[in-house]
Amino acid sequence: MTATTPLKYALLSVSDKTGIEDFARQLITQGFDLLSTGGTAKLLREANIAVRDVADYTGFPEMMDGRVKTLNPKVHGGILARRDNEGDLASMAKHGITRIDLTCVNLYPFREAVAKEGCTINDAIENIDIGGPCMVRASAKNHQFVTIVVDPNDYAMVIASLKDNTLDINKRRSLAVKAFAHTAAYDGAIANHFSALNADGSARQFPDIFTRQFIKTADELRYGENPHQAGAFYADVEDPVTSLADCQVLQGKALSYNNIADADAAFACVRDFSENAAVIVKHANPCGVAVVGSQAEVYERARAADATSAFGGIAAFNQPLEAETASLIAQTFMEVVIAPGFSADALKILSEKKNLRVLLAPSIAPVAGGLEFKRVSGGLLVQERDDHILTREMCTVVSKRQPTEAEWQDMMFAWSVAKHVKSNAIVFTKNGTTLGVGAGQMNRVNSTRIAVQHGGEGIKGSAVASDAFFPFRDGVDALAEAGATAVIQPGGSIRDDEVVKAADEHGLTMVYTGIRHFRH
Repeated sequence: MTATTPLKYALLSVSDKTGIEDFARQLITQGFDLLSTGGTAKLLREANIAVRDVADYTGFPEMMDGRVKTLNPKVHGGILARRDNEGDLASMAKHGITRIDLTCVNLYPFREAVAKEGCTINDAIENIDIGGPCMVRASAKNHQFVTIVVDPNDYAMVIASLKDNTLDINKRRSLAVKAFAHTAAYDGAIANHFSALNADGSARQFPDIFTRQFIKTADELRYGENPHQAGAFYADVEDPVTSLADCQVLQGKALSYNNIADADAAFACVRDFSENAAVIVKHANPCGVAVVGSQAEVYERARAADATSAFGGIAAFNQPLEAETASLIAQTFMEVVIAPGFSADALKILSEKKNLRVLLAPSIAPVAGGLEFKRVSGGLLVQERDDHILTREMCTVVSKRQPTEAEWQDMMFAWSVAKHVKSNAIVFTKNGTTLGVGAGQMNRVNSTRIAVQHGGEGIKGSAVASDAFFPFRDGVDALAEAGATAVIQPGGSIRDDEVVKAADEHGLTMVYTGIRHFRH
């Protein structure tokens, strides 16, 4: 008798059907027979791809409205059998179990289902996959012999590795790790959803059990905030907002822990402006921001606002970087430049600065939705992202004097910047440029004094934003003495009358926003 190669199966059962037809055809060329279930089997047949139903293989039909399909020893035995274990092989032979050497499985779209308006508890329950996670975990457990594929982006690599016989244990283990992460995120989403339901089925915003998955973006960082601390950067795979983790490094050495923190602050600030804007950040605070004018002009004004702090800072732009701006950047030392595009000439100019990191942002759209996290000892603080954008219609003029058009523009600009400054935040602006920024002080008067010191004589005729109310009139007295003429602040102090009276005494115009922007 002539020896024959043992029959081997690839089992395909996917909710995300991206690329599955071509993947199935390629598997057949590599000697696999195909097993499949439900919608995947139907799709493959319609594409004239030979496939055998799992029900035909196991001898048991799908039952209970599809709840039971693959939960069968002939499926899990074929996946879990150790090919070097005589007992396992004997069990396979005795019970007619065939090897399943590759599984391609991804799970019911639970998050998408529960996000739909009107989704009931029963709808959510029926979108909990049972057989899928069992096959994924079984395959990942037995990755010494079985290849598990949960991501369509891995199809090409798997086929190429099959063709050149390089689908080794290291590749299978990497795929297995991704598979365990896939089921972990899935179970986390289910736990989050059901632990946020009240007894009547209505939803709370924050679940009792909060699970989130983060994926390391690259090798470990050289160190954390300080050289004696190790560090790494993980991307939040569930965040709907384009973030620094989505940016592409076009030039320069790897980003440091502090580079990433500062670049994130710059990216968050610049995307709040619709007009041409430049933001320079140092130690997580904007030290210079400018809008209105050519890109080169706004960058020059932003840098000149605090040239000392700008040295070694992070520059972010909300328009593709132009050559003229790149030339100005190259004249001094900057750590990172972020923009949603770069002209060829700009990249050529920046390439001469070997230590400059150049980041391409895929999107510069304003932030909307999502959550923010802050780690504290023994726990995690979670809140909605501060995506509030103020308009004039939301404001109330509380002083006797009405703002001029120029004062309105400067106050609204100052308020947009103050949102991104650490509390207590005081921001002086004029003609679309920051003049002085006071950040992170224990009282508002000291923040004002620091901002005035930066701004100097240029502060005369400026507008001021305060991220929270003035608890006493002394803050207003200080900024009026410096020469400011307009103030925008939340209001809400028990001494608001005293504060407004101070503004009127100094001839200031004062506007309430009704909202604050604390940033710790």
